[in-house]
Amino acid sequence: MKAKEMRDMLPEELAEQITTLRKDLFGKRFANATGELEDTAGVRRSRRELARALTVAHERSLAAERATELRTENQTS
Repeated sequence: MKAKEMRDMLPEELAEQITTLRKDLFGKRFANATGELEDTAGVRRSRRELARALTVAHERSLAAERATELRTENQTS
């Protein structure tokens, strides 16, 4: 999934996606460690997709924090 698609998600959907990606990555790491995983590149793809989702979530939290700061500055001025 592309970052743009993740940015279009609702916050609840994004949180659910992050949870799913974490579980998927854990499963792939476990399968790789036990020798059951044939597509070892899948671990890398899963890790990158999780990082992409976490980045979008972090961008949103920073935007919300910045909006709060601006509101506070406007109220004190």
